[in-house]
Amino acid sequence: MAKNKLLVVEDDQGLQKQLRWSLDAYEVVVADDRESAMAQLRRHQPAVATMDLGLPPDPDGAGEGLALLQQILAAAPDTKVIVLSGNQAREHALKAIAMGAYDFHQKPLDADTLALVVARAFYLHAMQQENRRMLQIQSDSPLAGIISRDPGMLKVCRSVERVAPSSASVMLLGDSGSGKELVARGLHRLSTRQDKRFVAINCAAIPEHLLESELFGYEKGAFTGAQRQTLGKLELAHGGTFFLDEVGDLALPLQAKLLRFLQERVIERVGGRSEISIDVRIVCATHQNLKALSESGRFREDLFYRLSEIVLSIPPLRERVGDCALLAHHFKNKFCASESRSALHFSPEALAAIEAYPWPGNVREMENCIRRAVIMADGPQITPLDLGLPDSAAVEPSLSLRQARDAAEYRVMVQALARVDGNIVKAAELLGVSRPTLYDLMNHHGLK
Repeated sequence: MAKNKLLVVEDDQGLQKQLRWSLDAYEVVVADDRESAMAQLRRHQPAVATMDLGLPPDPDGAGEGLALLQQILAAAPDTKVIVLSGNQAREHALKAIAMGAYDFHQKPLDADTLALVVARAFYLHAMQQENRRMLQIQSDSPLAGIISRDPGMLKVCRSVERVAPSSASVMLLGDSGSGKELVARGLHRLSTRQDKRFVAINCAAIPEHLLESELFGYEKGAFTGAQRQTLGKLELAHGGTFFLDEVGDLALPLQAKLLRFLQERVIERVGGRSEISIDVRIVCATHQNLKALSESGRFREDLFYRLSEIVLSIPPLRERVGDCALLAHHFKNKFCASESRSALHFSPEALAAIEAYPWPGNVREMENCIRRAVIMADGPQITPLDLGLPDSAAVEPSLSLRQARDAAEYRVMVQALARVDGNIVKAAELLGVSRPTLYDLMNHHGLK
């Protein structure tokens, strides 16, 4: 079996030999200056590196070592760099940690302790790579982008799988930013129309006088500026799925035209005379109460019933148990990669703030918040200050004793798993139970 590659950056020949001997469980690749270290990094792509900060041409200072650390983390952000430091250079070691070094080991070297630190670094790197592979698998799945352990959200996902093969119109209800378009795309990918187009339009984003031509298209000369025939979004979606977002903002005249299309499955372009048959599956979404709008006369009741053959309600993030921390870890990993940042982690106070905040903007607000935190974080840790969230207090519902016990057990277990990013060992330690006990609890509550 091939050994893991370990890069050792050390200009002292005696220490090089000592490190080779004490770390013989790995394929040790050595370098004695910044240029050779970067060459070895590019050639061997090691998961872990140890390095002395005092490198030529400045062996008594730390400038060359810190510059190399910056280069390594810029070229390979996932590399775990362990800084070897003497007592007199402790402030340099702390600066290296702030820049993104994984750990530091104090000289003179203790072979057993260093071997443990290196082994832990390789283990963490392997876990992060496995997590990245899992994220890739998720991105290839029909419900890509929907990350949840909440029973309510998982129920929505199961409903999507059952509803998708049918041709029924689907109404998606939920707060802004809760993931309605992701669910709509999942419906399309799981349907028999998946090889055709998915076309989306936001009724709230287009002025009323332009929305009709956007939906139905127009003929040449239909109005001033119509210099050529243009197909509408419905016609472009022929054979596929048409997603009508924020349908509650649709004007009454357009509601009548949309109702006729749903009844007859034909359209007329603006300025046209011929009817055009369209085969399309309608999925619509809104954050408004359409039933109340129809009762007040602002939304046609007959259109409401046509659109809501099947209704799926997407729970807001504040009601999704454990999903706040789970999504926070997901977005942190995503933006660390896209912003070329070395691996960051949340402080306990930051996680507590994330779990306590009600997230009125839901997943979209959290995504923006975590991206800002990843960009603004000074060191390897994301703090509440980086998040910029206001204080909030959680309110627990009142339940029967048995329901309260089961709900509390499930909630604490899911929050613990989310807080440690799915690590079973750490979750068991956090909960104060053994791993077999945690596995039993997960099986009891249907968690995988």
